[in-house]
Amino acid sequence: MTKLWGGRFQKSAENWVDEFGASIGFDQQLVMEDIEGSVAHVTMLGAQGILDSKDVEQILGGLAELKLAAEAGELEFRVANEDIHLNLEKMLTDIIGPVGGKLHTGRSRNDQVSTDMHLFLKKRVVEVVDLIGTFQKTILHKAEQHVETIAPGYTHLQRAQPISFAHHLMAYFWMLQRDKDRFNESMKRIDILPLGAGAMAGTTFPIDREKTAELLGFSDIYPNSMDAVSDRDFIVEFLSNSSLLMTHLSRFAEEIIIWSTDEFKFIELDDAFSTGSSIMPQKKNPDMAELIRGKTGRVYGNLIGLLTVLKGTPLTYNKDMQEDKEGMFDTVHTILGSLKIFEGMVRTMAVKTERLHQAVHSDFSNATELADYLAAKGMPFREAHEVTGKLVFTCIQRGIFLLDLPLVEMQNESKLIEQDVYDVLAPEAAVRRRNSLGGTGFDQVRLQIEKAKALL
Repeated sequence: MTKLWGGRFQKSAENWVDEFGASIGFDQQLVMEDIEGSVAHVTMLGAQGILDSKDVEQILGGLAELKLAAEAGELEFRVANEDIHLNLEKMLTDIIGPVGGKLHTGRSRNDQVSTDMHLFLKKRVVEVVDLIGTFQKTILHKAEQHVETIAPGYTHLQRAQPISFAHHLMAYFWMLQRDKDRFNESMKRIDILPLGAGAMAGTTFPIDREKTAELLGFSDIYPNSMDAVSDRDFIVEFLSNSSLLMTHLSRFAEEIIIWSTDEFKFIELDDAFSTGSSIMPQKKNPDMAELIRGKTGRVYGNLIGLLTVLKGTPLTYNKDMQEDKEGMFDTVHTILGSLKIFEGMVRTMAVKTERLHQAVHSDFSNATELADYLAAKGMPFREAHEVTGKLVFTCIQRGIFLLDLPLVEMQNESKLIEQDVYDVLAPEAAVRRRNSLGGTGFDQVRLQIEKAKALL
């Protein structure tokens, strides 16, 4: 089969070489964007008098047929036509004849493919931001239900201080807010039009790039044709933002996994987001959370893969850059799926409030309260820390907790300790009193929730 670019070639590649070099196996995902870009391009060519109105009408009619067939899933792509651009051009000429070849006037596959990817990411980033917002609403709703649910807070995965369970959940709301802000901010780099840059040096045809940008809804145009066809920063930035998003989801997934174990029993996942064992009937595995944790690695890999592709490519376009798409498509699919799964997982999970209550009343996470109590009475904090540590050690030796220790034994370490210490050591009081801005105190958590609602 003669290639659309094959005029100067005297020999054709073998089929297996064509298959290795072809990108149609994955870039067919750009079919709607490619048609959209072609419609704008040919419309501009007509407006500029580069193509006559009859040709433009024929080409637009053929593109409309291709769009309908694409929407119905009826297009058949061929490896012999290499990529989405040449496949669609061949289909167009099959429909309307040789005039279809005029569509490519004043453009190259180099600026065409870059335009397709800009269009693709413009749409997908909006989807990502919407899904992040939906997940944030779910977190907010769950947090509102558990403002006064006390849970152990951890550092080093060791019991640290009692906290509001809502406060813990809201930490992920703010991580997701930063993710959303990054994706929104990245639209400045995505919303730039490369079309009209040609292969790398522009074109001799009197094209109107501003008109094309207007037709395609771009707010800016690349001012340098070489940069336009070689820039993949916008994809790198998308992959980087996606990697951070997956980092946050993976951290949350890890906690979900831990909380659902028999050792913790802080939550129970809905059956719809769990699986069983083929041999152990009692098992209820948090497989969806584990999968999200695992899929984080593939998103990181896509980022590093593209950075590696780009690091040694001279200006402008090089075949290496064909490797920019699969990782982008895979990352879009991965993060959209992960957000949908995680939202459902959190929305349906049951929080075991009695178990959390038991946990904070059976540990030493209130020890800091005793140290602060003594410091508030004038004892230097380092001395208060040591006194508290000794009392903790006494409790450990006897198998009890600070609230179980008789007042007289506490006073053996410090006469500053009085009967009111038991009120201070109560986990509910410990949380309520931490009312500094951004703290876990109930009033502060409610303020934080209101602030979050305003953002949404």
